[in-house]
Amino acid sequence: MKLNVIITSTRPGRVGKPVADWFYDHAQKNGAGFEAVLTDLAEMALPLLDEPNHPAQKKYTKEHTKAWSAIVEASDAFVFVLPEYNFTMPPAFVNAVDYLYHEWAYKPAAFVSYGGISGGLRSTQTAKTLLTTLKVMPIPDQVIIPNVSNQLKDGVFTPGEMQVQSADTLLDELAKWAGALAGLRTAA
Repeated sequence: MKLNVIITSTRPGRVGKPVADWFYDHAQKNGAGFEAVLTDLAEMALPLLDEPNHPAQKKYTKEHTKAWSAIVEASDAFVFVLPEYNFTMPPAFVNAVDYLYHEWAYKPAAFVSYGGISGGLRSTQTAKTLLTTLKVMPIPDQVIIPNVSNQLKDGVFTPGEMQVQSADTLLDELAKWAGALAGLRTAA
């Protein structure tokens, strides 16, 4: 099964990249049977949704949409590395999700969230609502990184023991959900 670790922050100076690099490396070593891939929304450079047709029609006209569709379609599960912006999810995440429809269905998702004192929990809660409308199953397990700047040094994120344990639990649970939903993905 393919696990797609997606960096959702696209802003200059973001800390999502070092956090995602750590989690992606961890998932490659301890991935509960997943083949992990890393996708960076900053590299995808999706403009604000610019397709003339509704995503449910899957009649894409732009090459960036077709590329994004292929990436999401090929994934069996997702881990979104998600910051908190003004108590909610980043706009690049919303835009990337809104580009597609059918490609998301019957796949589980989890979060590695980061931010200030809340560790991105409010962002995750709003993201779960968005994902469930597309038949994505957000699992309860996640990695929370409060005060993320305290764990960054020279552009490298160093996790605490609790974050490593949370990552292992998240990967194990995500693999169970991805396996359980495989039949629904096939039927769809």
